[in-house]
Amino acid sequence: MPPPSLSSSISPRYQAPAEIEGQALRTSNFLRQIIEKDLETGTYAQRQWGGGPGDASFHSAGQPDPAKIRTRFPPEPNGYLHVGHAKSICLNFGLARDYGGVCHMRFDDTNPEKEEKEYVDSILDAVQWLGFNWESSFNGKQESHLYYASNYFDFMYRAAEYLITAGHAYVDEQTAEEMRVNRGDFGKPGVDSPFRTRTPDENLARFREMRDGKLADGAAVLRARIDMASPNINMRDPAIYRIRRATHHNTGDAWCIYPMYTFAHPIEDALEQITHSIATLEFEDQRPFYDWLMERLIEGGLLKAPPPRQYEFARLNLTYVITSKRKLAQLVNEKKVSGWDDPRMPTIVGLRRRGYTPEAIQLFAERIGVTKSDSWIDYSTLDGCLREDLENKAHRGMAVLDPVKLVLTNWAEVFGSDGYTEDCTQPALPHSAIAEGQTPPPDRVFKIGKDVWIEREDFEEVPPKGYKRLFPGNVVRLKGGYVIECSGCAKDADGKVTEVHAKVIAGTKSGTPGADSVKAKAAITWVGAADGVSAEVRLYDRLFTDPQPDAGGKNFLDALNPDSLKVVTAVVEPSLAAAKPDQKFQFERHGYFVADRADHGVGGKVVFNRVTGLKDGRS
Repeated sequence: MPPPSLSSSISPRYQAPAEIEGQALRTSNFLRQIIEKDLETGTYAQRQWGGGPGDASFHSAGQPDPAKIRTRFPPEPNGYLHVGHAKSICLNFGLARDYGGVCHMRFDDTNPEKEEKEYVDSILDAVQWLGFNWESSFNGKQESHLYYASNYFDFMYRAAEYLITAGHAYVDEQTAEEMRVNRGDFGKPGVDSPFRTRTPDENLARFREMRDGKLADGAAVLRARIDMASPNINMRDPAIYRIRRATHHNTGDAWCIYPMYTFAHPIEDALEQITHSIATLEFEDQRPFYDWLMERLIEGGLLKAPPPRQYEFARLNLTYVITSKRKLAQLVNEKKVSGWDDPRMPTIVGLRRRGYTPEAIQLFAERIGVTKSDSWIDYSTLDGCLREDLENKAHRGMAVLDPVKLVLTNWAEVFGSDGYTEDCTQPALPHSAIAEGQTPPPDRVFKIGKDVWIEREDFEEVPPKGYKRLFPGNVVRLKGGYVIECSGCAKDADGKVTEVHAKVIAGTKSGTPGADSVKAKAAITWVGAADGVSAEVRLYDRLFTDPQPDAGGKNFLDALNPDSLKVVTAVVEPSLAAAKPDQKFQFERHGYFVADRADHGVGGKVVFNRVTGLKDGRS
C-alpha cells in the first residue's frame, strides 16, 4: 500500500528543496545531504505512524507515515531560550518544512528539580514568535505534535525493567564518590562495581524497591551494563535511573525515580518516530550509547526499526555573548540586568524586546550555516541581518537625541508672525523600498516654526576642517524644510551653547519650485518645537566589552560594559510618538529603534530602544 499523499504538492521523484516550486534557494550543508540521501534511498520509507508517540506494537498498527522526515526541538524547561536555541529552532523546524516532514515540539522534562511551567510557556511563545509551529496537516488531517517526555515515564520504566531482565542493567549501591573513582579516566580503565554480578531477579527486586520509595535519595542508581574498559567513558556502565524525591511539574508525586537524560532522550525520539535527531557537538560522545540503547530495545521488541539516528552540529558561538543558562541566571539574580527580557540579554525574549525580528533571526541562522567544527560568529553578522530585514520595512522618522534649540530669528519677518507654523512632509519609506504595484504608506507630516530642535553636535562655533553643518555663515537645509543660514549662538555663564541662531531663507522649502535655488552643503535632521514630543530613548550597546567574555575560565562579570545602557530624553516627530509597542523605525541618521513592548504607552510615556546603528554610520 503506497504512503498517503502529503498536503503539499510534491512530485513522485525526490526533489531537493531548491527545485521545489515556491521554495527559497537554501544553502546546502551536511545535514541536508544526509536527509537527501536518506530520502533517495528510502531509509525511512517503510515507517508507520500510529497517530502519536508509541511503542513498536502501537506504530505497527498504524498507517504508513505521511511525514517524509521527523525532527524535534527538545528543550528542557529550566530557563529561557537564547540565541543559540534560536539557531536550533530554525534548523529543526526549517529542515522539516523543506523536506515534507514535521518537527515535534517536545519538552525534555525529566529533571523535576529545575523545571517550571513558566519556562514551558515562555518556550512555546518563543518558538511561535520565531515563525514556527508544531502542527501538521497531512491528508487534510490536522495534528498537534506538542509532547512531553514525562508522559513517557511509564514506557521508560518498562524499558528499564526489560534491560534488567535481559542482563543489560543492574542496580548499583556504591556511593557517588566510589562510582567516580571506579569509573577510571582517559588513561585508566574502569573497575567493575561489586554489585555488577547481581542476578537479573535480584536487580529487578531492588529496582522495584527504588520505585516504591524504599531507598533514600542517592542510595542507589540503575546502570546500564556495557563495558567498564571502553575507551569512551560514556559507555562505562552509565547511570540510567536515579532516586529523586521531588514534585514534577507534570506528573506531580507519582514517581520518586527519574530517568537520566542520556537514557530518556533516545527513547523519546524512538517513541515519536523521529528520523533525524539533531544535537550539538557536546553530545557526540553520547551517540554510541544512543545507538546501543536503540539496538537493545529493538531486540526486545519494545521499539520498531529503523531507529532514529543522532547527528551533531557545532553550537552557536557569538562574540560578546554568553549562552550558559547558569551565567544568564546569575546576571538576572544579581540584578546586573533588569530581567530575562532585558534588551541586552541574548535570550529570545530579550532579543524580541530589543527590536530584533523573527525574519532577521531566521536569515541569520541560514546565513551562518551548519557545520561540524566550532567557530566564532561576529555579532555584527546578526546586526547585518536585522538591517537587511528592516531596510525596506521600518518607517523613517526624525528624532533629536541630544537636543539644543535652533531659533530662526527672522521667522516673523518672513512669515508675518512668530507663532506661524507650516506643515512639512516626508515619505514614510523611501521610494526604493516600495515594490512595484505596492501602495506606499502615507507621508509623514510635521510642523516647522520659529523654534526647532537640532542635535547639539550639528553646531560648531569654530568648525573643524571638513565640517559641513551649522557654523556662523554656513548654509544648510533642515531636512524636509527650509534652507537656513547660521548666524551664531547664545551661551550660558559656563560657556555652554543654549541656543543656535539662524535665518530662514524664504522660498526654499523642500518640494517647492524654489527648493534648489540656494545650494546647501548639508542637510540636518530636526524636530519642530511646535509638535515635537518628549521621549525616553534607551541607547543599548553590547553587554560585554570582551568578545569572548567567559572563555578560558575568565570571570565574565569582569567584562561587563558599564556603558551598555544610556538613557536620554529625546524629542521625536509626531509620527514616532504615535507608534504602537514593538513597532520598528529607522531614526534618520541614528539607526534602528523600536517602541518598547513593555513600557511604551504606559501612562502616556513614549519609550524607544535602540536596536542597532545604521550600516554606513551617520547619513
